[in-house]
Amino acid sequence: MHEALASWHMGQVFYAYRSHPWHGRVLSQELMASWLELNQAQLSRIESGKAPQDLGKLMRWAHSLRIPPDLLWFKLPVVGRATATAVVAARPLPEEPAPNPEPPLAGGVLPVVVNGRTVLVLLDAEAIATSGLGSLVGHSADASAQATERDPMSPLNRRSFLRNGVAAVALPGLGLDELQHVASALDDSHRYFDGPVVDYFRRVLDKAKRDDGALGPKKTLPVMLGLLGAVESQARDVKPEVRRELLAVGADGAEFAGWLYRDIHQPQAAVFWYDRAMEWAQEADNAAMQGYVLLKKSQMAYDERDALRMLTLAQAAGHDRWQLPARVRAEVTQQEALGRAMLGDPLDVVRGQLAEAETLLANAPEDAPDGLGASFTSPTRVLRDAITLTEAGKPGLAADLFSDVLTTGALSRRDTGFFNARRAAALALSGEPDEAAKVGKASAAVAHEVKSERTVRVLGEVLQTLDCWRSRPAVREFRESLTA
Repeated sequence: MHEALASWHMGQVFYAYRSHPWHGRVLSQELMASWLELNQAQLSRIESGKAPQDLGKLMRWAHSLRIPPDLLWFKLPVVGRATATAVVAARPLPEEPAPNPEPPLAGGVLPVVVNGRTVLVLLDAEAIATSGLGSLVGHSADASAQATERDPMSPLNRRSFLRNGVAAVALPGLGLDELQHVASALDDSHRYFDGPVVDYFRRVLDKAKRDDGALGPKKTLPVMLGLLGAVESQARDVKPEVRRELLAVGADGAEFAGWLYRDIHQPQAAVFWYDRAMEWAQEADNAAMQGYVLLKKSQMAYDERDALRMLTLAQAAGHDRWQLPARVRAEVTQQEALGRAMLGDPLDVVRGQLAEAETLLANAPEDAPDGLGASFTSPTRVLRDAITLTEAGKPGLAADLFSDVLTTGALSRRDTGFFNARRAAALALSGEPDEAAKVGKASAAVAHEVKSERTVRVLGEVLQTLDCWRSRPAVREFRESLTA
């Protein structure tokens, strides 16, 4: 049931519920449909089709099956209001340790009293150790464990973030004075929310971005949704000069949330957060972020194979009005080349734009490694060149470029899995089924581990390309690994 709920697909939840061994038998679709005010055909379509998106129906079905609200990926109506503000941190699940992981986000709950009101702050173990707060946490560590043992994809119920508090990570080195300052800001935003607290939010966002490559989207999203809930709720009460600064962080975080939802193939949620990023960037007067969001929407259009929209969005992102840094202009130029390749433009035109992107990136300053477009590095450029060459009908050249970068081991685990999927696609198109299947199988293992639906979709396309070789042992093993 936990796996079905983590899929965010109510049809899969219905199937898992019907077939659960607790019943002693598999419940019929007719019986369950009667509970849900559906007929058997409707229930069958829900189980086998796309994930339902109608929030009213999802809420009604969840209520009918009495699914605990904290396991859902959407908000149920809440009666009453909590008396305390909780600052909650999600942590990686223990059964999936990341290579060289950062300290786990767990430890204990520290009650901080601000103006007679208790604010519960969840600290990670290292923060407790380095701040000398161990004696103050005490038995509250049990509450911490309970708060973080749930499937981390249930930030889902954003009510605890938007109405009553914030989710943020207590970073290592957080001292008692800073802790008190943050707690005071959460309790009285207008009086205490200032630049240092905004900087604290920025640090939470930066850590989430670092975690993503190793942990995957389903373990990074809880922190991000909580942080964005904090931005949304606190921005209403802060001073005007702080609001813009806070919304600039919010725009950056919303763009990142859009990317995370792309990775788990939730396009509607991704569009929501990209639109929110644009809105907040406009209010914060951040022109570069507005152009950057257009670029990300163009990349999302590629996920959907909408070549014309992808090209026009990339061209819009490249407008001078956005004042993009050189690194982002390089990424935009390469994205335009990809669009032209998909639309069948001459290869020399596509190569010309790829060369222009390479020059722009080579001349980009290195003094802002954590700034906008920081993820677009030289290895990333080469990998995306390979994707463009695949679309331009040169999969053999593309496969060699993928191999050149992937064999260095410089990418995160999630990115290695994704670009290996793209490499498998190029190998399949080049007529190398056994090698494509071998690379695809390795990619599938990573995709399942980090829950990257985007990678799984690419691998599904690879299987279709390999269909004419489906009887080969390597291809059969690849298919089995992908569907396991």
